[in-house]
Amino acid sequence: MVKSARCGQVVWLGEAAVALSPDESGRFSDLLKEHADGLVARWAELVGAGLQGRMSRPELERQTRDLQKGFQQALAAGARDLKDEEAAELRAQLSELSSHRARQGFSANETAISVFALKDAVLDVLGDTDDINTLRAFVSFSAFIDRAALFTFDSYVRVRESLIADQTEQLLELSTPVVKLWDGVVAVPLVGTLDSARAQVVMERLLQTLVDTGSPYAIIDITGVPAVDTQVAQHILKTVVAARLMGADCIISGIRPQIAQTIVALGIEFGDIATKASLADALRYVLGQKSYKVVAAKRTER
Repeated sequence: MVKSARCGQVVWLGEAAVALSPDESGRFSDLLKEHADGLVARWAELVGAGLQGRMSRPELERQTRDLQKGFQQALAAGARDLKDEEAAELRAQLSELSSHRARQGFSANETAISVFALKDAVLDVLGDTDDINTLRAFVSFSAFIDRAALFTFDSYVRVRESLIADQTEQLLELSTPVVKLWDGVVAVPLVGTLDSARAQVVMERLLQTLVDTGSPYAIIDITGVPAVDTQVAQHILKTVVAARLMGADCIISGIRPQIAQTIVALGIEFGDIATKASLADALRYVLGQKSYKVVAAKRTER
């Protein structure tokens, strides 16, 4: 049952077709071609209202006109459903639109509306009508647009998930820097929660740096780690063991009183791993192991 948008009458159409008939494809292809300029203008206006001025009018009209041509050509080729071979080019356009909008920071709803709005633009062209065949054809056309919008939404979600995964990986790398403190001494200052994924990144970056620099000492500083539980301790210990297999000794620094109490309460054993209260203490310890002696500089009188 469909309610006419123009006169408010309720018309029984039976079960909506799941795909356009060949005649309906040709009919709407001709409509999109004949009223191209008016459709593009109205469509761009509707989409622009949804995007709230976040895109320039010329850019919006260009995208809308490209989509209008894509829909028109797909229907002219005999596409009855979006998954048809004749709609392959249209699907590529919708995927490109989704990728473009996702990378620009538009929401999924804003992206889908860019396709849904075509239905309102076509209704404006059809005008007031009670013709049963026209209404039945529009229902099939509307279903075609719905599937196109859902395809766009799904493509948008896949692109966003890929972007988020890439950004997460980049953040992990940025949040786990390995720095050279001294000749033969590298340090990993950890800040924030240490989970399995991040622990793997820490281990990989530390081991690679040990290979690249040939450093025999590595300091793992946990001053910025808010809490140490059994899982975090296990991650740290695995990193230490992996570094030792590479021939490097590890020192854990940043053991604050609260962290020390937690470690004791949990019964965590660090064995023969050297631990220090601060990064400075750890560096002083390593320099001592390398036979360096840290002394205060003498002040010169002026």
